Amino acid sequence: MGAPSLTDLLIDPTAMTRPIIILVEPQLAENIGMVARAMANFGLSELRLVSPRNGWPKKGAHSAASGATHVLDGAKLYDSVREAIADLNFVFATTARERGQMKRVYAPEPAMREAQQRLAAGQGIGILFGRERTGLENDEVSLADAIITFPVDPKFSSLNLAQAVLLVSYEWYKLATGGALPFDGGPQSPPAPREMVLSFFDFIEGELDAVGFYPEDKRPTMTRNMRDIFYRLSMTEQEVRTLRGAIRALAEGRRLRKP
Repeated sequence: MGAPSLTDLLIDPTAMTRPIIILVEPQLAENIGMVARAMANFGLSELRLVSPRNGWPKKGAHSAASGATHVLDGAKLYDSVREAIADLNFVFATTARERGQMKRVYAPEPAMREAQQRLAAGQGIGILFGRERTGLENDEVSLADAIITFPVDPKFSSLNLAQAVLLVSYEWYKLATGGALPFDGGPQSPPAPREMVLSFFDFIEGELDAVGFYPEDKRPTMTRNMRDIFYRLSMTEQEVRTLRGAIRALAEGRRLRKP
């Protein structure tokens, strides 16, 4: 059997097909819940918790997860970072500070590209996130193979735990899906055929003539300008019908209002 495709990495529910998120000594239940929500938004599901303060499960995590309860229900608990990464082949440590350690440093997107390549080769990938206030300790960073950091304003580089997880998860999902959007917002109606557009021009110009809109000496230029406006809109069939109906209603209303 060959290496899994990116689609396989995204939809296969088994372990070691997607990056594993590892939170080291998270303090607040709400943050863990928001991390779960960020993971579920972008196709990640395996969460590992290293010595969360006040134990696990924590009251309030599920409400903060906003429905991503499957991530919380499947979370695994560990006593140390060493135990949490023992079965993995490659580990990233996230940090906003330079640690003076000779490790490769990635932004989130190239880090997730590296993760995809290693996952396709059958490796287990973990991403370490540190404590809300102090982040990872240097000894914990030293256990990782590489560092992920974020291109943020150096005058305010602190990220909320869930924000950091979301940024990494987003880059994973974007690469795994090719950046496909859930909808394209395209027109629901086909482009209007030229005959329909020209008929609309005849109609609107007739109505404008009826109210004396065009000065006789400027009519050719104003007519061309008017047509150019509508051509730039690249109107659909529905848009032409809507505009025609609106102008007809205005014209008829004006006639009805005449004494």
